[in-house]
Amino acid sequence: MTWDLVDSTVDLHGYLNFAPDIQYWLNPANTYRAIIIQDQASWFVVTGRSFIINAHGAGGIRGNGQEWWSYYSANNITREDGDGRPVALSLVNVTDGIVKDFRIEQQPFWCNAVTGSKRVLYDGMFCNATNTDQRFAGTNIVPNTDGIDTYRSSDITLLNWDITCGDDCLALKGNSTNIVARDIVCRGGNGIAIGSLGQYVGMPDQLDRVLIENVQAIRLDPQVQPNMGTGLYLKSWTDTVHGVPPTGGGGGGGFVTNLVARNFTVDRVSLPIHLYQTNDGHSGDAPSTLQFSNLTFEDFTGTSLTSKVVDIECSPAVPCPGIVFKNINIQPPAGDTPSYVFVNVVNETGLPSS
Repeated sequence: MTWDLVDSTVDLHGYLNFAPDIQYWLNPANTYRAIIIQDQASWFVVTGRSFIINAHGAGGIRGNGQEWWSYYSANNITREDGDGRPVALSLVNVTDGIVKDFRIEQQPFWCNAVTGSKRVLYDGMFCNATNTDQRFAGTNIVPNTDGIDTYRSSDITLLNWDITCGDDCLALKGNSTNIVARDIVCRGGNGIAIGSLGQYVGMPDQLDRVLIENVQAIRLDPQVQPNMGTGLYLKSWTDTVHGVPPTGGGGGGGFVTNLVARNFTVDRVSLPIHLYQTNDGHSGDAPSTLQFSNLTFEDFTGTSLTSKVVDIECSPAVPCPGIVFKNINIQPPAGDTPSYVFVNVVNETGLPSS
């Protein structure tokens, strides 16, 4: 389904129901590939300019994701990027769009995506991917249920998000610039992701001017969702190509700069702040040529499941300059001393090196 909205206001007071006809959607002939990153499929696509979609906190999308999650898990089927599981809501080539007080229940795959767009405001987004199949209690059977993935978009504002998922709460991918994310609650999953980046040869990924603030990362009952990976993590592929996207890749360059992450509260996360440049890498790969620089982490509080509180491991090909920490007060398990790891970092201020 596509809505092309121009100078429009939509008031949505009920739910659009995503019928879980799994075999239909897994047939490539039936999918709508509106998002070029990782060849993902979409269900509901909005295009256009100067519009408002207001769901008033009482409308949105029912994704019926439980049937998908149980299907994959019960049949031991490997999930592959681009296999046809649809993104619930995709904004594609939008200018001056607003999505307000929208609810998405049981997204089978990503909850939202925005690509090729500029000046977009999401104010009030609720996404809930919670397994209720007791056969799989205590395991994460809801991977890839990201709150949103951004790509090739600028001036995107994300306000008042409440995300329950088994993957990235927010994922800012290549060429996302002038991004503001504020007042975000992440319940389970991996935390907020910058990346992954550098997956496509000849398509540099550039992220510039990103502000993420007022974030809560909350660990859930492990019988419901065992994962709560990070507060914030940043990742790139290596410079060696292994296969082709969406399931393979690497070898892409670019940069991430001028990022500020502040006022995070983390609840028993596995690794609160993490940067690595070996996503899906192999021993002997050429180091990533995508450089991270001018990153500020400020006012982080809460608890970690391990003594390692910060782990910044940059590529030897492009070491990281300008890594700044202010008021990092995350407590490791009782009796442990917090550990801060820095590898290939040109200069860092605010924390001792372990």
